[in-house]
Amino acid sequence: MRMHASLLAVTMLMGAGVTVAQQAAPAAAAPSSGAVAAPPDMSSVANPVSTFVKAGVARYGKNMTAAAEAMPADKYGFKPSPEMNSYGHLMMHIAQTNNTFCAKISGQTAPDVKMAETDPKDKLVAAIKDSFAYCTTALEKVDDSKLGEQFVLFGNRPISRGGALVALGGSWTDHYATQAIYLRLNGILPPTAQPEKK
Repeated sequence: MRMHASLLAVTMLMGAGVTVAQQAAPAAAAPSSGAVAAPPDMSSVANPVSTFVKAGVARYGKNMTAAAEAMPADKYGFKPSPEMNSYGHLMMHIAQTNNTFCAKISGQTAPDVKMAETDPKDKLVAAIKDSFAYCTTALEKVDDSKLGEQFVLFGNRPISRGGALVALGGSWTDHYATQAIYLRLNGILPPTAQPEKK
């Protein structure tokens, strides 16, 4: 039941994000002053999988860190319902997930970071920042030449490097959507819903 509700909420937020992006795209792409817009570059992309995921590090790092900072320190123990994880647990989980995935994908040893969901906000925010900085460095030399190679990520189940890259990108989407839900339940607009600063 808890998993179903979480998946439903994530699906709704993702759908809303896609709708907003689709509605905003024509306006953003419209040429000004009657000028003809240049056609998009449709040439082949080298290393499409790793390049796409690496591009997400900066975007999600910015948004997820901002979401961690947006929640007041006294709300880090907030749970939407008693059986769910606290916001602090979610922040800890994001940092741990980044470190684990990026280490495995790059063939490195994950940073040994000690943290708990009850740690102060500033420590958990710093852990998230550090985890995205680690991913930036760890993934720097990763390309698509070894996407089929397998390793064990969790438990004893093998996963390919390509599968782990896709799962890493998916974890950012899932975790940011969850951050957004927790923030909205506390009357706080998530970073990507904030009005554009002029």
